[in-house]
Amino acid sequence: MKPINIKDKHALFSKQWHPHRIATVDDMQVILAKIKGEFVWHSHDEEDELFQVIKGTLYMQFRDRTEVVKEGEIIVVPKGVEHNPSTKDGEEVHLMLFEKLNTAHTGNVKDEMTQTEYPEI
Repeated sequence: MKPINIKDKHALFSKQWHPHRIATVDDMQVILAKIKGEFVWHSHDEEDELFQVIKGTLYMQFRDRTEVVKEGEIIVVPKGVEHNPSTKDGEEVHLMLFEKLNTAHTGNVKDEMTQTEYPEI
């Protein structure tokens, strides 16, 4: 039960699109990630995902629109909704995510970017 400094934790890793767990709350995990460029289209059939932008601007693509999520803002992607997080102009974006412990990184999609283990930092 100690404070966690999110910026300090982000400084501990450099790999993009590779989530790192910083805390567990009941059956939820708190994850940090650095992203740059485009991810993969995917959905999570049984789990919602909450994205908080710590640094930069996130472009959350949905099949019918793109939502711009700025530093200090959050967006919740409901279960079953296909989405694709991305950034623009080479910007690295720092995120904090809240999701269930059993949430698969890219849902049912298997891709070279898919991670199956999240290091705890």
